[in-house]
This record gives sequence, C-alpha cells and structure tokens, in this order.
Amino acid sequence: MKKIITTTNASAPIGPYNQAILSGNTLYTSGQIAINPETGELILDNIESETNQVMLNLKSVLIAADMTFNNVIKSTIFISNMDDFGIINKVYGSYFDEATAPARETVQVAKLPKNVNIEISVIAIK
Repeated sequence: MKKIITTTNASAPIGPYNQAILSGNTLYTSGQIAINPETGELILDNIESETNQVMLNLKSVLIAADMTFNNVIKSTIFISNMDDFGIINKVYGSYFDEATAPARETVQVAKLPKNVNIEISVIAIK
C-alpha cells in the first residue's frame, strides 16, 4: 500500500504528481527544484543557493515522512551545466556524512522544469 507524503515546507508539485510516496518502508521523492515554499519564488541567484534550496526542500519532504538524510540510500541529480558539478557536489555533500553517503548519479540534461539549473530526487528507507 502506498502513502502520499506532502508538506507545505517544500515546493508544491507543478503537475500531476506528489512530493513523495511511501511504500512500506521505502520513500520515493519526486524531483525537487529550488522553489522557496514560503514565497513560491525560484531561487536562481547562483548555483550554490539554488542547490541549497533544493536540499532544504528534500529535507522537508524527508521530515514529513519521519526520515532524515541518514535514511537516503540513492539520489539522482539532474543539472543543466556539468561545469557546476564542483559547487553542487560541495553543497550536496554538506548534507551527508561522506562515509555513509548514498549511491548517486549526476546527469547533465538539456533543460529542466521552469528552466532551473538543478533537480534532485532521493530514495530513502526507514
């Protein structure tokens, strides 16, 4: 059975999907982009602040499912410019313990929703 996970502390879906689905002990998040949930505005000042907002949105979804980044076993990062990888990796890495960080792939794509520069989704287990 699946349970829909939603929170007002992360950006609301911009299409026919939910922020996350909990199936058994496994949480599947939808991709998060850098929308500030309080203002509804995109954070596009620079790739560092954009990545941080994405991670804060993911953190809020994890909290809504009674989880933390320690529960994350897999993440997927889509970026529009591989030249930003170093900065993204630094911000992303600050949310994890390197010794127990999840599996991950990072993929450069041609375009992301709302023309953002980064989108991240995670899978977590309780």
